[in-house]
Amino acid sequence: MNHSTETPVFTQTTVSGASAGIVVALSQAIHEHRLVPGTKLGEDELSDIFNVSRTVVRSALQALSHEELVELRRNRGAFVAKPTIREAREVFEARALLEPRTARSAAERMTEPALRTLEAHISAEHDALERAEPGKALRLSGQFHIEISRIADQTTIAGFIERLVARSSLIIALYWKRHSALCEKHAHHALLEAFRRRDGEDAEDLMKSHLVDIVAALDLREVPNSDVSLKAILSR
Repeated sequence: MNHSTETPVFTQTTVSGASAGIVVALSQAIHEHRLVPGTKLGEDELSDIFNVSRTVVRSALQALSHEELVELRRNRGAFVAKPTIREAREVFEARALLEPRTARSAAERMTEPALRTLEAHISAEHDALERAEPGKALRLSGQFHIEISRIADQTTIAGFIERLVARSSLIIALYWKRHSALCEKHAHHALLEAFRRRDGEDAEDLMKSHLVDIVAALDLREVPNSDVSLKAILSR
């Protein structure tokens, strides 16, 4: 395991050339909550921002729609996906079914290199919080969960978890009541200690309670869209 804590891992769709760069930039902006759910992604504006053709932009938006990060609406254009309250509940119900058992499997398969990878994720997440970058911390927190599924060596389940974590980022952007919803500091540390002991039962229980805490920090009520400047956000 040698996944960088700075490498976006959410987007699985394969694109090439200039479109790939746009996919990475938009994906990261979405996961860091700089682009909030419901934001319109105008092709002309994105073409100007990235200095590419609309065809290249359209390819990137198509790729992001396959990952359910972007919604393509007929005759209206592309928008950052906006999960409904029902979808939010379903996503976390699915995570509650998959991730605790995956945490147990990861604990049972844990290696020293894998532990160091998880430690690096936590360190980078805390650094982001200390620099007052909660969006970046959220993205890194999601990667921590994805990394656990990879360590568990369950490829199919890891793919499901990756997509669920991506949806969770959008859900938290819409519905969180407090910034600590992204992941309490102690929760990841406690999981890390269970992994260090190779204690599968404890890792499973800790993941269950961790996911419950995240859901408890969400306010599942609709919020209005806000007007934003794509150029200002993507130039950060």
